Amino acid sequence: MRKNIVITGASSGLGEGMARLYAAQGRNLALCARRTDRLDALAGELKPATVVTRGLDVNDHDDVFAAFKEFRERLGGLDRVIVNAGIGKGQPVGTGRFDANKQTLETNFVSALAQCEAALEIFREQNHGHLVVVSSFAKLRGMAGNTTAYAASKAGLSSLADGIRLDLAKTPIKVTALMPGFIESGMNVRDGKNPLVAKAETGAKALVKAIETEKAKAYVPTFPWAPLSVVFRVLPDAVMRKLV
Repeated sequence: MRKNIVITGASSGLGEGMARLYAAQGRNLALCARRTDRLDALAGELKPATVVTRGLDVNDHDDVFAAFKEFRERLGGLDRVIVNAGIGKGQPVGTGRFDANKQTLETNFVSALAQCEAALEIFREQNHGHLVVVSSFAKLRGMAGNTTAYAASKAGLSSLADGIRLDLAKTPIKVTALMPGFIESGMNVRDGKNPLVAKAETGAKALVKAIETEKAKAYVPTFPWAPLSVVFRVLPDAVMRKLV
């Protein structure tokens, strides 16, 4: 069993949900996010589980490496790192919001790379570990409108995970890429009108279940997103333009 688990972006949404489930299983948790007040409140609710928290902006790449090393020291080693921190900002390209699109790509891809690098430096030294990256169903196709940069960032992250997995194929280190569909979270608030949006608790349980299999890839929840992944790849562009 992977005992010591790092979760980034753990102050809300899917990160918080996974933390609650793993704490209930008796795992040791290292939780980080920008909002330390929410992290500390969450840690108080997870007692008597062993939980350490630390403020972290994943766009401060030097601090990502420092944080993971600190977590390793405080927990006595790391067994799993869940790269979960991300944002859903974005605007149509060429509409004057390069700042938002750049921030999305930097946070979801470049900063995810920093987290992967920091985790794998530790895993390679230990010769064991499980890297989990939270990508998105949106990685399957280029998306229009406000989701163009987001989908591109998640496509890059999924490709990164694939490459890391190939590189580590002959080692004890495992790599899993998760592709969640619509799950209630800070980026995707359930409005009650979309039947495809899973409740936060359901989504978190599906994520943890998929992580524990340590498979290379998983659509989450499996139904309807695994079957839909086949359909999504062949949708005509005219239909894709409406999925904004």
